[in-house]
Amino acid sequence: MRSMDRGKSPMPEEQNFFTDGAAYERLMGRWSVPVGEVFLEWLALPEGLRWLDVGCGNGAFTELIVTRCAPAEVQGLDPSEAQIAYARKRLGTRLAQFRQGDAQALPFADNAFDAAAMALVINFIPDPAKAITEMARVVRSGGWVGTYMWDVTNGGSPTEPTTAAMRSMGIAYATAPSHSASLQDNMRALWEHAGLTSIDTRVIRIPITYSNFDDFWEAHSAPVGPAGQAIRDIAPSAKEQLRDLLRERLPPDPQGRISYSAQANAVKGRVSR
Repeated sequence: MRSMDRGKSPMPEEQNFFTDGAAYERLMGRWSVPVGEVFLEWLALPEGLRWLDVGCGNGAFTELIVTRCAPAEVQGLDPSEAQIAYARKRLGTRLAQFRQGDAQALPFADNAFDAAAMALVINFIPDPAKAITEMARVVRSGGWVGTYMWDVTNGGSPTEPTTAAMRSMGIAYATAPSHSASLQDNMRALWEHAGLTSIDTRVIRIPITYSNFDDFWEAHSAPVGPAGQAIRDIAPSAKEQLRDLLRERLPPDPQGRISYSAQANAVKGRVSR
């Protein structure tokens, strides 16, 4: 059995787009819960399993595992101590344990879990293939490994209205290091490369409604993620121009609400060894 000390340091927080749990909740909370629910329904795994949540962030998906899957154990791992601190405060994560670490060098022994999942993370991992191989390593034979991620390449992200407006204005923002990892064919290839079997993929579409434009803007200008961090740093005049452009591009319904959909690609596979 391999050592639990994988010999690598976790990714420095300054390289992480997501180090503020509260800001992430403002931006993605209303999206991350419904997409996570659909993903868990699709996995359809039995109760009483040992789960690993890789890239657990502020604990939104960890909480879903605890409340919906009746697990025997849940471990959450993330490079950001600030995100983990937020995750520990969630009422629904009291049964979970959290630790800082790197998805590409998981600090767990072989066969330690029955299921490992990665929620809305894969694009932000420099070497996704290494991360998936690590997830397969720590899951027992017959266990499951799965992930889902917004289809950023095809405009499926919840932040697409904002990033499209930013591009039209020439506002630069950082891109995730593995931008195309969430394409469905690429996900399947990563699972095949890791030796997983019974591989299946699906698209998850999520509609969301904001109560009004201010509700939308308050969420999307949160200083988290590539776009939010860029908005934080631009001049006030550019920020106001961006706000006006988005207001023009997102006409409200008669009740003043802003509605649109996002879509994520998902993949699952079984460990066989």
